[in-house]
Amino acid sequence: MKIISFGDVHMATRNLARMGDVMRDCDLVIVSGDLTNFGGPAEARKVLDDVRAACPNVLALPGNLDQRDVIPYLEEEGIALHGRGRIVDGVGIFGCGGSNITPFGTPTELSETEIYEKLCAGYEMVRDARPLLMICHTPPYETKCDRIMSGAAVGSTAARRFISEVKPDVCISGHIHESAGVDQIGPTKVLNAGPFKGGGYIVVRAESGRLDARLEFL
Repeated sequence: MKIISFGDVHMATRNLARMGDVMRDCDLVIVSGDLTNFGGPAEARKVLDDVRAACPNVLALPGNLDQRDVIPYLEEEGIALHGRGRIVDGVGIFGCGGSNITPFGTPTELSETEIYEKLCAGYEMVRDARPLLMICHTPPYETKCDRIMSGAAVGSTAARRFISEVKPDVCISGHIHESAGVDQIGPTKVLNAGPFKGGGYIVVRAESGRLDARLEFL
């Protein structure tokens, strides 16, 4: 199975037109949050329509810049990963949307306790599956994926705690635009593709019970 993941779309889906070769044999797209810029279901639908035109099989979770009513909308669409999990071709995929608390009061922010609880809830739905793919819009704390321009780490302590305890094979994050990169927490590979308009995306291949995840750029 080949999975393509990207996030921090913010309504800018133009790069999908440049991904013909990448998407040609794609089995699933995972949008890792921030579909919109402070938008609701109508705006999220526009993004998802563009993504589905490239690959009809999509899963998604909201980012902190998506309005909270995007959460039930994704659930109604049957593609939600926020506090939910599903097994696709043997791979357990689960996640948490939104972000930890920011100074900016964005629409979908969660306490660290809520982030941990959502990750646990999603994991419980796939806990017997292997391998495990975790999708968390906010990156785990103190990695190469959560540094703002000053160098300060602003990721989620709860996400890092969860990774240390459960040890998913791969964690895909986003949120911090300037921290596109790859890191490792124990056996867990952590990736942040940066904003989609910057051309970053993640390719995950599931084969023989293992995940190979790579950050690539257009």
